[in-house]
This record gives sequence, structure tokens and C-alpha cells, in this order.
Amino acid sequence: MKKAVVTGITGQDGSYLAELLLGKGYEVYGIVRRSSTFGTERIDHLYQDPHKKPPLKLIYGDLTDGGNLSTILNDIQPDEVYNLGAQSHVRVSFDQPIYTVNVDALGTLRLLEAVRMMKKPPRFYQASSSEMYGKVVQTPQTEATPFYPRSPYGCAKVYSFWQTVNYREAYGLFACNGILFNHESPRRGETFVTRKITRAATRIKMGLQEKLFLGNLEAKRDWGFAGDYVEAMWLMLQADKPDDYVVATGQTHSVSEFLDEVFGYLDLDWRKYVDVDPRYYRPSEVDILQGDAAKARKQLGWRSKVDFKALARMMTEADLKLAENEKVIREHRSR
Repeated sequence: MKKAVVTGITGQDGSYLAELLLGKGYEVYGIVRRSSTFGTERIDHLYQDPHKKPPLKLIYGDLTDGGNLSTILNDIQPDEVYNLGAQSHVRVSFDQPIYTVNVDALGTLRLLEAVRMMKKPPRFYQASSSEMYGKVVQTPQTEATPFYPRSPYGCAKVYSFWQTVNYREAYGLFACNGILFNHESPRRGETFVTRKITRAATRIKMGLQEKLFLGNLEAKRDWGFAGDYVEAMWLMLQADKPDDYVVATGQTHSVSEFLDEVFGYLDLDWRKYVDVDPRYYRPSEVDILQGDAAKARKQLGWRSKVDFKALARMMTEADLKLAENEKVIREHRSR
């Protein structure tokens, strides 16, 4: 039975990856930060069943503690390590740049060092980001496109990307970078623009909210489904040799187009409910991201399955159920 260690397992990608690995018979160990609250909502359906074989095991750890990471890996002796842990919100990285770099950049280095020091180093996956391209110098972006990050988050991810390449070339590690473009799902955090939209739109539909405030409506992104993208992560570590891959749909849509899809599905005109708030603008904006995943298609056989319209519909339907339940609870309490 293969063993995998996953950082960031309580996040969107971590939860889908855990499902995938468990479905393939892996023994999965998730590293979670110690907290006074559990924060395991996305993986409770996997973790709370002690009879599930193989089980999911959670271990306290932190990307800011290299010694602890080394102890964990040496105790488990995993076959694969997936580094998904990060301060992943671009806008927040401007407010907390030092913390972002400590976790997203130096955290990767600490984990790479822990992997390198093992007698039998596991295969290593680094969650790189399309935000590394930032002020893009060509469209669409490929593995050969130069990076031009426009945020502390993007800069930290560039550092991690090159450290992963360096450890692969200097020490012979099987280390891969997945340059993932924006990927969403019903498990996306509510502070990210797509989920912020679907959550607000469904609450507006149910009469629970009146307005939605957003930043740049013309920013264009290559949006895919997180459940598809974690399969690409796994495929990278099953390949004959390590490499770096863009993971994307190849299509780009603006925030306003996402609003059209979501509010239109609910028979609402978003222009009546959405206001632009300058507070949500970034100090330096990324106008367009569009990925070319030809290399992943050719070498890994990977393809995105859920298109833009289906993704918006999936997220809207899931949040509509939440809004309906919220309305029932509110009405029950007001009696």
C-alpha cells in the first residue's frame, strides 16, 4: 500500500486530493496546524469514518517548523509528498507579506530539505500557481513563459518553483511543479471571488442578502474544476521522470462573465445587486491569465472535464442548498 503525505489537506485541493488517493488505495496522512477549532469541514466525510479502509490520518505540523516536518516524514516514510499548504489568498498577501513568504516560500524549502535528508526520498509535488505569471508577457502562458509576479503571494510561489527545480537538478529528487491556473468548486473558500459570487447570489435569491461588493470586474481568469486538477497532481508523480506542467482549461472569462452565468442561472440581473468597491482592488492588478496545458495533455494524458458553464452551475446549485437551509433556520428562529 502506497503512503502519501499532504500539506494543506483541509483546503479545497487537499480534500479532493485526499478523496482521489484514498480511492486508489493509498494510506493518506494529512498535516494540519494546531488550532482551537477543527477546521476540517471539507474532509469530515473522509476522516470521521474510523472503519474506512484505508483510513485518513491527521498529524499536527506546520510549514514554519522544519524540524517537525522532518520528524513527520521520517516516521511515516511516505512514497509521495504533496505540498498544497499555503497562505493562498492573493489580496491577503499584500496585508501579510512576511507571513505569506514564511509559509509559501520558506515552507516549501523546509519541506524540500526534509525530503532531501531522507534515506529514500519520496516523490514530491509542489503546488505552483498561475499568479507567478502576473503581468503576462505572452498569452496563453506555457511552461516556457517568463514569470512576472505582481503580489507577495506570486513572488513566494516563484521562489518555491525554482527551489523545486533546483532540488530536482542538484540532488536528483523526483520533484514536480504543477502550475495550476484558477480552479474552483463548491468547497472553495468564501473569500475567493467565484465562491463569494455564488454564495451572495444564492442568498440574494433567498432574500437573505441585498448587495454584493466586488473589485475589478474585468479581470480575466482561466477557471477550471478543482476535482479535475488534483488528478493532474497525481499523474505528475506517476510519470517516468519529474517535470513541470501547466494545468489549465485554455479558456479565459472575466469576473463579469462569471456574474452573468451565476445570476442568470438564478433568473436575476446582477447589475441590480453588485457594486464595485475600491477596497477590493489589488495594489498591482493581474489583468488576464490563460494557460496552455498541451504538455500535460501529451505527456500525462490529462484533460479538464468540467467546463466554465458547468462549473458555475455546480457551485451555484451547491450554494443554493446552503441558502435554502439558512432561510429555513432563520424562519424557525423568528417564530
